[in-house]
Amino acid sequence: MDENNGDIEKSIEFLRKKGIAKASKKMSRTASEGLVLVNNKDNEVSIIEINSETDFVAKNKDFISFCKEISDICFNQKGVLEKINSSKMKNDISVKDNLIDLISKIGEKITIRRSQFFDKKNGQNFTYVHSAIEKNIGKIASIVKLNGEKKDDLDTGNKLAMHIAASNPLSLDKNSLDKDVLNKELEIIKAELLNSGKKPEMIEKISQGKLNKFISDNTLLNQEWIMDPKSKVSDVLKGYKIIDFIRYKVGEGV
Repeated sequence: MDENNGDIEKSIEFLRKKGIAKASKKMSRTASEGLVLVNNKDNEVSIIEINSETDFVAKNKDFISFCKEISDICFNQKGVLEKINSSKMKNDISVKDNLIDLISKIGEKITIRRSQFFDKKNGQNFTYVHSAIEKNIGKIASIVKLNGEKKDDLDTGNKLAMHIAASNPLSLDKNSLDKDVLNKELEIIKAELLNSGKKPEMIEKISQGKLNKFISDNTLLNQEWIMDPKSKVSDVLKGYKIIDFIRYKVGEGV
């Protein structure tokens, strides 16, 4: 209090500013650990990824408690990050300011990285959390929205969510696969074939076959069904339509 002449409010403000300074120094670091949280109520689902620098902090009770409350806020704010960050937490302080305090307390960079929301329209939502440390909290999580004849077939929906978590499809089918991803993969395939000594006239034929394999492996409907590799996902889902899906893995792309 000496630095602020005994003024309590100024002292609190001073300490908070010091916390911001500490937090800002940590923001240049890489945070690729953390947790993914799913919140599921009345066929509406939110998903959010919150990152830390180390797995040790991801297991910290203060970090987990913070993440749980943020997951509830994420659901209420329908996954909009700007609204999440400006929302107030139970202590009547904004998420943004609580985040700064947590960074100062724990001593690591912590970021609220991304979020998404699935409403109840046009289908039923199914979720899966891989290696959950608690209910709906883990390192990998998926959501899939299904519409079809057997709306009460929970088993298929739950298994499909598990398949997505395990198989990491990039898109639903070939038409929805990012053209830049395809072009880059084709470029890599051709370079590998050229470096292996294949004749130019053979490269075009072989590369197209390899690209088709890449498409099959990375598009959901064409993937082998993890429960029975003899079947494709499209075979299992006859009578269903996949409306949307998402898969989060902690730290991917960081």
